[in-house]
Amino acid sequence: MSDQIARTEKQLGAILRRVRKQARLSQGALGEQIHLRQGTISRLEAGEPAVQLRTLMEALSALNLEIVVRPRSQGDASDIEKLF
Repeated sequence: MSDQIARTEKQLGAILRRVRKQARLSQGALGEQIHLRQGTISRLEAGEPAVQLRTLMEALSALNLEIVVRPRSQGDASDIEKLF
């Protein structure tokens, strides 16, 4: 999988949804792996801002993903939106 850029909660949620589906996991199955309800996974994938950081980190770990922090690229936000 190539690097993916997310600058908003919704973009990050879309990445998580795509990776979960590629792993052939339902929201419920992912939730069971990390001891969360399906609704919590749904809110995370929808980019709802009230999701706790710990929830995000657990979902990333379950999907074998990590966060990389780097200087922001010069691409316009609308350019990144086109990826989704």
